[in-house]
Amino acid sequence: MVGCTLLKSLLLVSSLGAVSTPDASNLVVVVNKNNPTAELSRTQLIDLYMGKYVAFPDGRKAQPLDIDNNHKLKEVFYKELVGMPLNRVNAYWSRVKFTGRVRPPVQEQDEQAVLQVVATSNSAIAYIQADNITDDVKVVYRFNE
Repeated sequence: MVGCTLLKSLLLVSSLGAVSTPDASNLVVVVNKNNPTAELSRTQLIDLYMGKYVAFPDGRKAQPLDIDNNHKLKEVFYKELVGMPLNRVNAYWSRVKFTGRVRPPVQEQDEQAVLQVVATSNSAIAYIQADNITDDVKVVYRFNE
């Protein structure tokens, strides 16, 4: 009986280790497959996610999406994009949103929720792990390049 419990514990620990931890090498930014934007530069992406611009390069409205604050992927995204920890990004948005000129990205619960929004909206833009790319989206920026 003790051997069976030990085996179950070992299996649980090994399966927890198999959970994918997000890192920049697997991070991509996606839009709806019908969005005419083919590619974005890092600067354009920063401008969209930090509120400087509210449109894609062709002038069409852009709606950046964020994953809930407690999600590790969001931390990795902002650290790679703007070199700031999430608490500084949140402080930035706390100051800026009260000006009334810009709004922070829309919060979604997780990558699946973000993918659903992007799949149904030509204006949505989101970051996900490359392993989660679907036929409904296209990659416009890769962090590993």
